[in-house]
Amino acid sequence: MSEFDVLFEPLKINKLTIRNRIVSTAHAEVYATDGGMTTDRYVKYYEEKAKGGCGLSICGGSSVVSIDSPQSWWSSVNLSTDRIIEHFQNLSGAVHKHGGKIMIQITHMGRRSRWDGENWPNLMSPSGIREPVHRATCKTIEEEDIWRVIGDFAQAARRAKEGGLDGVEISAVHQHMVDQFWSPRVNKRTDQWGGSFENRMRFGIEVLKAVREEVGPDFVVGLRICGDEFHVDGLNHDDMKEIASYYNKTGMVDYFGVVGSGCDTHNTLANVIPNMSYPPEPFLHLAAGIKEVVDVPVIHAQNIKDPNQAKRIIEAGYVDFVGMTRAHIADPHLIAKIKMNQVDQIRQCVGANYCIDRQYMGLDVLCVQNAATSREYMGMPHIIEKTTGKKRKVVIVGGGPGGMEAARVAAERGHDVTLFEKADGLGGQVTLAAKAPQRDQIAGITRWLEMELNRLGVDIRLGTAGNEDAIRDLRPDVCILATGGIPFVEQNPEWGAEDNLCVSSWDILSGKTEPGKSVLVYDTICEFSGMSAADYLASKGSLVELVTDDIKPGVGIGGTTFPTYYRSLYEREVIMSSDMMLEKVYREGDKVVAVLENEYTGQKEERVVDQVVIENGTRPDEALYYALKEDSYNKGQIDNQTLFDGKAQPVLSEQSPEGMILWRLGDCVSQRNIHAAMYDALRLCKDL
Repeated sequence: MSEFDVLFEPLKINKLTIRNRIVSTAHAEVYATDGGMTTDRYVKYYEEKAKGGCGLSICGGSSVVSIDSPQSWWSSVNLSTDRIIEHFQNLSGAVHKHGGKIMIQITHMGRRSRWDGENWPNLMSPSGIREPVHRATCKTIEEEDIWRVIGDFAQAARRAKEGGLDGVEISAVHQHMVDQFWSPRVNKRTDQWGGSFENRMRFGIEVLKAVREEVGPDFVVGLRICGDEFHVDGLNHDDMKEIASYYNKTGMVDYFGVVGSGCDTHNTLANVIPNMSYPPEPFLHLAAGIKEVVDVPVIHAQNIKDPNQAKRIIEAGYVDFVGMTRAHIADPHLIAKIKMNQVDQIRQCVGANYCIDRQYMGLDVLCVQNAATSREYMGMPHIIEKTTGKKRKVVIVGGGPGGMEAARVAAERGHDVTLFEKADGLGGQVTLAAKAPQRDQIAGITRWLEMELNRLGVDIRLGTAGNEDAIRDLRPDVCILATGGIPFVEQNPEWGAEDNLCVSSWDILSGKTEPGKSVLVYDTICEFSGMSAADYLASKGSLVELVTDDIKPGVGIGGTTFPTYYRSLYEREVIMSSDMMLEKVYREGDKVVAVLENEYTGQKEERVVDQVVIENGTRPDEALYYALKEDSYNKGQIDNQTLFDGKAQPVLSEQSPEGMILWRLGDCVSQRNIHAAMYDALRLCKDL
């Protein structure tokens, strides 16, 4: 008996048996290429989850059924053509051979999309009301279009069935076409498709009827809904319970997937994929409320990251299946690790939302801490195999996420690894980032890596600078420099860094410099560091103005994350100013004066404050690299083509200082991010 046995109890949806209670729910992967087809990258991404033991994967979040629901700008699956069938056959075959089940979410997004690309369609909604997030105009859908789209849903379901998938999930969530008809917020019609409850339900009912007629009674058809739209003029929890009960009684729905919140505004969008600022499973009560009124299985997935959460939820009977979607992005083998009693080895999602925020920028979904995810087709491994070659001596300098990942992968390969870190603890900039409000969970990335390094027996030398002499004394075959960068506050001499007129965000977050009473934060990067510094200062009672020369503060932060920063900054009365360049800083008595210049008008303004904090990124800490480069076997260079192909394998000479292979990665090359540093580490070390 295992404490997690409840998670491995099979359960049927319709006549389909799912081997365990863990689901990877529908999300947009941004991997479907060649006109929206599920090609090799897509297939191998889902095959890896099946290998790792996932019971059910629901792929293709928001996969379109009609050509007037555009998909190419974010590379979703295109179910509007029979071309998809043979691609689905490849996908279903790959998942089924490992014992997993695979379904797809199908939808027409209605107004919730972009019109300016691909087929340049006129978007549609029940009453022609535009959607705020995409700034998209739309027409009022006409009767002919309604019936055409209903037919398109049926044909999409047919294609999924003929492709060997195990079912379809109809999206009636996130303000797509079905729930646009449901919601009085956007459905103002007075004909048979609006007004009364039954009329507003009609479109979804007709979609289900058409789908069932096409695929029959035994093919799984689910419905994904929200438990509460969180809009004053929208559908509340009682409304959604009434809707779920109504659809359940038709006998045409095999399961309900339930999430909290609509997402047709930037603020509500942040609720749908809760980042690390949210508590665990914040909307479980909404899914449990829906389960009370239906007699088919209920799936819930929002901020459920570890097996103890999943176990508690299933044991308590809140829902029947637990969605651990981002958890699978972080570690697609988490189910296998639970089964093998290796829970401590699960690389747990920290809620950074790097994955989903990339999707909302039209970029492929990647994991901030697992560079193998979605790169399985490139040969990037989740499970590192031991080398069959000679055991090597590997020295790594720098204990941030890149250096730690390099040490982990090299040690997994079976090499003798020494890691130098000049600080008293591992973590690098992640440790700093975790000091900011709402960001503490990001330290989970390096906590897991430290546990793995200890398990693998890496020689970790804290409080020890890996200088030239120390490295040469160890006579390594390979030396990897992950020494990071240093704050680039001296870019403009007029900022007065040398005269201590300004400090870096690192100085503030590390506690090296006490917060001032009134502070100007100048942020040229517009990602997490500047926003975190402003949030931290305001939380300590400082009066803060956050200034950027970009179009808005935090513009580089994705759609599910910047709203949580804005909530906090507005609540703490932080002033946010855009389009202003910091020209110079000078002292006036016991105050400092910041001179700002409007980028477009050239008009100058002054701020008299106690403190100026600058976030201008980093410059590489590369002194050690250049000290070692000329004596290295490869002169510090890597053949770019082999690196980009994922095949960076050095030809190692006999062990000697002169024969040492020298690499550097992450910020000590140029400013990157956590994911980039860890990707560098994986592709450099996976073939050592």
